[in-house]
Amino acid sequence: MHLPNGAISDVKSKFDNKIEPSSAKMYFHYYGQLLHQQNMLQDYVRTGTYYVAVIENRADFTGRVVVDVGAGSGILSLFAAQAGAKHVYAVEASEMAEYARKLIAGNPSLGQRITVIKGKVEEVKLPEKADILISEPMGTLLVNERMLESYIIARDRFLVPKGKMFPSVGRIHMAPFSDEYLFVEIANKTLFWQQQNYYGVDLTALHGSAFQGYFSQPVVDAFDPRLLVSPPMSHVIDFNEAKEEDLYEIDIPLKFVASVGTRVHGLACWFDVLFNGSTVQRWLTTAPGAPTTHWYQIRCVLSQPIYVMTGQEITGQLHMVAHNAQSYTINLTLSAKMWGPGAEQGGIIQSSSCKLHLKEPYYRMSQPQPYTTAQDQQPLQLLQPQDIPIHTDDLEEPKLLQQPLENSGALLQ
Repeated sequence: MHLPNGAISDVKSKFDNKIEPSSAKMYFHYYGQLLHQQNMLQDYVRTGTYYVAVIENRADFTGRVVVDVGAGSGILSLFAAQAGAKHVYAVEASEMAEYARKLIAGNPSLGQRITVIKGKVEEVKLPEKADILISEPMGTLLVNERMLESYIIARDRFLVPKGKMFPSVGRIHMAPFSDEYLFVEIANKTLFWQQQNYYGVDLTALHGSAFQGYFSQPVVDAFDPRLLVSPPMSHVIDFNEAKEEDLYEIDIPLKFVASVGTRVHGLACWFDVLFNGSTVQRWLTTAPGAPTTHWYQIRCVLSQPIYVMTGQEITGQLHMVAHNAQSYTINLTLSAKMWGPGAEQGGIIQSSSCKLHLKEPYYRMSQPQPYTTAQDQQPLQLLQPQDIPIHTDDLEEPKLLQQPLENSGALLQ
């Protein structure tokens, strides 16, 4: 049954109720352009891992009905057809749906089993239920752009009971980091606003606001995992079980033990997702030290670093609140006890907080490196322990920065 433009319901969808129209317009315009689709297709970690996860789990796809949620160029639909899917419904809301039709028509041996439907997954109607959902709904820090919510809505609307989701689990990994160069780089940007005679104008009245603004930008780049101050912890989202509302507000208590004495400049974050196939499990990871993806990693930088000693506990909170511009406001707090006189009686708690806007990051990265080998191991096994000296005048005991990253945090049972 062909549904060239989908069938739109009469009621306003959940998407329209929670997303600002101007944000949605920009979002669909962005993903409706081939150059941005090419950027994602040329991320060989991303595309290659999806391909292997589908093809190696051919038994899950053969003879099955598949729905591709947010199909984009249609590449995942074509992978599913290659794996023997009975029929694939490629749902895409942007103008990219027309390009997907062309691409699929150009591969007629596969395209005869693929129907492209232009519309939002919250609105379209399908003629049958899906045995499998496939999607690439991940944004920066996993949740940016809020497409995970659409993925969950598609699960509730289209997936048969006990159907499979590719991917099925997402994990956000977090660890404190020390990076003096990054901190100074951000702080130095505000020096412009300290000029007292800029063409006869005193700019200093805006220095405080500029300082706050620069430190409200999450930093997106690829960093050396040796900058991490402790082993990471993880927050797990099971796409099979999560409710859409679970993603409206995410509250993560933080607790780490410092592996080295140093200044902590903030919290580093990355994510991975699991393709839990019947034959093979595959991980797609954005971890530091692993091959770079177009997601890179993200770091929340504190305007006031905190000092820690080896073995010291670092606690805090990562609180993320979704908003109608398809992103999140991040509130981060990190705390540790100060050492020195009185420490034996409990010490003094030093604490630093920041508020960041995930939609407005500071992009500080190079191009992703080509990498065509699929990842078949737990992501953080890719990170090898290495030592580098930390030079600091503040610490009585300079230590080596050791990264015992053998344990990635949450385990899947």
